[in-house]
Formats: sequence, C-alpha cells, structure tokens
Amino acid sequence: MNRRTLLTGGAALGTLAVILPAGAEGAPHADPVRTDAEIYGVPTTQPLISRRADPFISQRYDGTYYFTGSVPEYDRIVLRRSPTLAGLTDATETTIWTRPSSGKMGGFVWAPEIHRIGGKWYIYFTSSDADDIWHIRPFVLESALDDPMDPAGWTVKGEIALEWDSFALDATVFSHRGRQYLLWAQSEPEIVANSSVYIAELANPWTLKTKPTRLTTPTKSWEIQGYRVNEGPAVIIRNGRVFLTYSASATDANYCMGLLTADAHADLLDRASWVKSPDPIFVSNDDTKRWGPGHNSFTVAEDGKTDVLVYHARDYKQITGDPLYDPNRHTRVQKLYWHPDGTPLFGVPVGDGGPIVRLSVAGQFVRHAGTAVQVAPAPHDLASTQFRFTASAGGELIQSVDKPSLFVRIDGTSVTLDAAGTPVRRVPARGGVTIRTVADPAVYLRVASGVVTTGTTGTVFQLS
Repeated sequence: MNRRTLLTGGAALGTLAVILPAGAEGAPHADPVRTDAEIYGVPTTQPLISRRADPFISQRYDGTYYFTGSVPEYDRIVLRRSPTLAGLTDATETTIWTRPSSGKMGGFVWAPEIHRIGGKWYIYFTSSDADDIWHIRPFVLESALDDPMDPAGWTVKGEIALEWDSFALDATVFSHRGRQYLLWAQSEPEIVANSSVYIAELANPWTLKTKPTRLTTPTKSWEIQGYRVNEGPAVIIRNGRVFLTYSASATDANYCMGLLTADAHADLLDRASWVKSPDPIFVSNDDTKRWGPGHNSFTVAEDGKTDVLVYHARDYKQITGDPLYDPNRHTRVQKLYWHPDGTPLFGVPVGDGGPIVRLSVAGQFVRHAGTAVQVAPAPHDLASTQFRFTASAGGELIQSVDKPSLFVRIDGTSVTLDAAGTPVRRVPARGGVTIRTVADPAVYLRVASGVVTTGTTGTVFQLS
C-alpha cells in the first residue's frame, strides 16, 4: 500500500586544481590562482549522503552544520554534524530518537528537521500510530542541551494540534520580521487533494497562534501525476521576497518542485500575498540521470554567501514496487543561482562529476544552443551555461552539465558541442583565465560578435 492510498478513495568534495602550463604562459601580472573548491564552494559529491530522503541541512550554527533526513526503515531520527558540507558525507551518524514499539508514534517516522529556536533545539517530524500507520501527524522533539547530538537531551513535546484531525505531514518552521511561522502539508476535509500546503503563525515552537491559511493545492497537471500532492515546503528569504518551494505528484520520477513567491513586507497569512509559478522549477532529467528531485531544504555554504539547494533524487527511473519502500532516494546538494531580477534559478538536478563552472565575458555567459557555442546575457536557462572541466590526456575537456555526453570541440575556428571534445588548458590571466588548445598552444578560445571562436589571442573568461 502506498502512503497515500488511504486518501485516494505517497565520493568526497570534488576539487580540480587549475592546470598551470609550463613556461611563460602564466602571464607575469596574472591574478593569484584559486582552486576550483575556492571558486565554487559547494560539494560535488554524488550523492552527498546515500539513502537519506527528505534531507535537511541546518544553517551553520557556531561553525557547525547539522544534517537529518528520513532513513529507509522509517523507524528513527538520526543526526550528523560537520564544520563543512562535504564533511557530512563521512560524519558519524547518531540516533537521537527511536520510535516506540507500540502506540502513538510507533509507525512511520518521516522528514525530520532540526531548528534552533529561543536557545533550544527542536526537531519537527512526521509519525503515525503503530496500529494505524496511515494515521499521519506532525510531532516535535525538544532539547535544552547545547549539544543536539546527545540523545539524552531529547524529549517529546507532543503532537502539533492542527485545525483538522486529518493526514498531515512535513512540518517546517521559519522566522520573518519578528514572527515565527509553521508550514506543513495536510489533507483538508472536503478538498479533493491528497495534501495541500498550509501556513500559520506559532505561539511557541509546538503551538499554533492563528488559524491555518491554505497557500497551494494541487491543480496543475504536473502536481497531480499519480497523486494530487503539494508537500515538503521550504522557505528562503532573499532580495525583498519570501520564496516557498514545495514538492508535487507521486514520489517516483514524477516528483518535482513548485514555487510560491510573496513580497517580504506582505501579510504571509493572506493567500492573496502569494503568487504560484505556473510551471515546475525543478524536475527529473534523463540526461543527467536524476529522477524524482524534491523535498528540499536550503542552507548556505561555508563562505557565508553562496546559497545551497539540498534535495533528494534517485539515480534510476524504473522502480520495482511501491516507491515509498524504495530506499535509494539520496541526499544531494548543488549551488542555487539567482536571476538578475532577484528570483531563484534552479537549473537541473546535476549528474556525477567535479565542480561546475559558468564562464562569462563582460556580463555575458558562454552557453550552448543545440550544438552551437555562443555568448548571451544571463539566460533563464541556467543549465545551458554550466560546464565542467574534466581531466583528459595532457589537459582538460569542457563538458556540458545538462548534456554530459557532449563536450566543447574545436575545429579550426568552429567551436561546437560534440561527443568528441578537444583537450584544452586554462591559463591564469588578470580577471580570470584564457583557454588554449593542448594540440596547438597558439590557438585560444575567443569571443567575437556573440560567437565563441578561436584566435591567436584569447578572451579572458571569468569563472563563477
């Protein structure tokens, strides 16, 4: 039985040093060379953590990240900690709470999140009864200890009392302009949906202060594949707006993410304050071999400024049996980009490989359009501007991220994407790098009239 059946009647941090050609090619007044890890700042381990779904990575607290997520057995809550995101991969995992053998909370344990509120630690999670596993409700744990990894500190505060005693899950909290809010997914009586997303203000970390407001219900075609689902809300506040992501449809390859947006000064409890994007903003990708991306959270990289998208996805499409019991939803992270207008730019769930780079010239980005390689202002299609420098004999290949079987090929003055790439080297230069071919050190990539071509002098590309 699927979790929603009742309602239908649910490797280490990749670093690749910039290659320094021998001789005078380094340019006497070139900027200091940075490693790719310093440039990009987000781990490229795929996955970051195996078999951990519904992943949540906290903001850095006293120099430490905390991670939790659903385990395949759905029987306990685990925590990891590390001073770096990459360190979470091999960090010791501690079980801080295990479900009782009977009674309330003795069934499924889903989607835990850890939050620091008012000098205490809180974990929000979903659970069900041992004798009624579809009696799904949100619960809260509390610890007054400074160290949340100590299981002895955690006590059950209890179930969050909601407006309706019905299927409810995926509670998360955020604070904004001096108010604390709860977001969650629930099956509202008399609404034809498995779950919709709701918001309410909190009186304390486990008690609602206001009536709930329904923010989104599944109505669009991409929200009703397999099941009518809006769930897994997460919030990031940037650029004068509040952005709320949520996940939709069944938890197989149809699973995807949607977006709501509100002005940061609006009444967040008023449904009219929120605008729903008409299309999904993060979906499965056959080329990168990532399926069912969703139930995300957000954190910030160690540099204190790079936003990071945290999500789960499978690396295969076909699932045997109920997706709920397939254990291979893995935790993944990638950089979250931003449009010039201040709205988030998600791109595609990226595949295996090293650090991802965008190359720009005077504010315009190198991108591919089909097999053509050109430059253009920052496009809405982020993925076409993302590349990887991958090791090759004598140098590197420039690999497309969203079309990983294709590489930059240089043939005379023609620069295209092709299954056979041309080995190149990056040469440090003031403000960035130039890129020359390995076969002929006198041939460089250069930009002319919006097209990437070649010449005896190279264009300086900025890396970001």
